[in-house]
Amino acid sequence: MTTQSWAGWYRDRHGSEALTITADGTQLHTRIRGVDFAGAGFDSLGPVPGIPTGGSFALDGGTLFDFVLEWDMPVPVASDDGAVHHATLSCLLSLKPPEPDLGLALHLGGAVYASGSAEVDFASVLDDIRRQLPYGAHLQPSVLESI
Repeated sequence: MTTQSWAGWYRDRHGSEALTITADGTQLHTRIRGVDFAGAGFDSLGPVPGIPTGGSFALDGGTLFDFVLEWDMPVPVASDDGAVHHATLSCLLSLKPPEPDLGLALHLGGAVYASGSAEVDFASVLDDIRRQLPYGAHLQPSVLESI
């Protein structure tokens, strides 16, 4: 799998910062305030072992919490006629108390297909969007399958 990167924003009690999220097919990587983070999913990002965080991040069991992460990612959408359309998936993950939340919105051909479920499982929320797509439209396998 090829490495993919997306631009985004991280916000917590210390402020906000632009960042780049990189997916290599097995893990996500990012750098926030000079500290490298990695994890199997967006809700399991933790500081890379051996990297001091200086106490400037809220961690729970070694993973980030009490933050908001926003990013956009390009997503190919295929139709039954063989055409591939370029879409953008806008993502907002809030791991702030009291309830975590993940919102996804797929922008495709002038329409927006938004998640309506209140879950933090990326695959479940993405399935909610898949069910809304017009007949014959399919999200193509991509890095989405490994998140």
